[in-house]
Amino acid sequence: MAEETDRETQVRPARRLDVFTLLIGLATLGASGYVLTDGALPLPGFDPRWLIAGAAVLVGLLLLGASFSKKR
Repeated sequence: MAEETDRETQVRPARRLDVFTLLIGLATLGASGYVLTDGALPLPGFDPRWLIAGAAVLVGLLLLGASFSKKR
C-alpha cells in the first residue's frame, strides 16, 4: 500500500518534443494523402518531385555540416 502512494507522489520528468519524429510523421501523412487522392494536387504547376529533391539536398547539407562538428 505504501509503495502505491510513493509512486503517485513521484514527479515525472517533462517530456521533450522529438522534432525528427514529428517531421517524419508529417511527411508520412503527406505521402498518404497524396496516394489516397491519386496524386490530384489542388496546386497547379506544383511538382512534388521538387519537394523530394529539395529534402534530399537539405539532408545532404545537414550531414555535411554535422561532419565538420568537433563534438565526438
